[in-house]
Amino acid sequence: MRTVRHGLDVAAHCGSDLAALGCSRVALVTSAPLRDLCKAPLKALHEADCEALVIDSGDGEPTTDDLAAALQAAREFQADAVIGLGGGSAMDVAKLVAALYSGDQALGEVVGIDLLQGRKLPLACIPTTAGTGSEVTPIAIVEDIEARLKKGVVSPHLVPDFAYLDPRLTRSMPRGVTAATGLDALTHCIEAFTNRFSHPVVDNWALEGIRLTGEYLERACADGDDMEARSAMLRAAHLGGMCLGPVNTAAVHALAYPLGGEFHIAHGIANSLLLPHVLRFNLETSPGRLALVAEALGIARSGDDTADALEGIERIEALSANIGIERHLSSFGISENTIPHLAAAAMTVQRLLSRNPREVTEADAQAIYAAAL
Repeated sequence: MRTVRHGLDVAAHCGSDLAALGCSRVALVTSAPLRDLCKAPLKALHEADCEALVIDSGDGEPTTDDLAAALQAAREFQADAVIGLGGGSAMDVAKLVAALYSGDQALGEVVGIDLLQGRKLPLACIPTTAGTGSEVTPIAIVEDIEARLKKGVVSPHLVPDFAYLDPRLTRSMPRGVTAATGLDALTHCIEAFTNRFSHPVVDNWALEGIRLTGEYLERACADGDDMEARSAMLRAAHLGGMCLGPVNTAAVHALAYPLGGEFHIAHGIANSLLLPHVLRFNLETSPGRLALVAEALGIARSGDDTADALEGIERIEALSANIGIERHLSSFGISENTIPHLAAAAMTVQRLLSRNPREVTEADAQAIYAAAL
């Protein structure tokens, strides 16, 4: 990461930043509903004498087909830089376009950890949601339609060169998206902090992200024009993203992946549905850590870690309810009959399950899904 800019209208720096690297043909990956938000970056690129091509990455969770189409468009344009503008979906596609543009490797060769050999195109990301923190992570996720499962590429070569955290660009984010993405950011921070591979430096980022989400998410949902809350949630999401490289997430995300792949439940909502149940499952191994999570959410310490942790989990459930997040898997057409298949799919995501503070067996996964019904 070369530069992180944060504040109103910082996205206007993208043109001069990329031009300073010698770039003149920029592929801007976004989604159709966000075309209006591209105006300021496109103006900045024009003023820096950069030609730009806007590529629609698809409106939902990105698929391998979306990536293939974006790659083809960028190659035909002969792009020499890539910008991702949008939520995690658009940014993840942009990251993979920049990484795979040269054709040295195909997607199937880089799915997994540290299999990507390099990235030749400069990359910038401009988040329009406050959730994934993808603008700073070494991770990109796409859905394999045939396998009906999300697949991740993890590599330091995916970390963008520039990130622009402009709260004005999150202003039009609908309440439902604000809620779901905010809970995604919260999940990133909590799973990093309670992780088997937790780290003292990352702990500070995670706790601050948890605090910011607890203080500002309801405000951001209640008033989309509250720039203080929008800015705070962008910081929370960014801090959560910074946690993902050195530590990453754990069982919540592993169990959430099949919900997206099988039932197309939005990522943030899938995480929020499972988060309290996974935390209760983890409580016996990490009451002290979960008590600190509760404290960051505003719970006064009582001296009883387990009691404090449980109150913190209840606070998370109350936050979800207050911002209108659905609480039950059954509301999405999931029944008991589906649980064995979901659990089997989740067990394939060992890169995350191995990081959970408590070992998760397939029977444990089934019990967690059942609790979330």
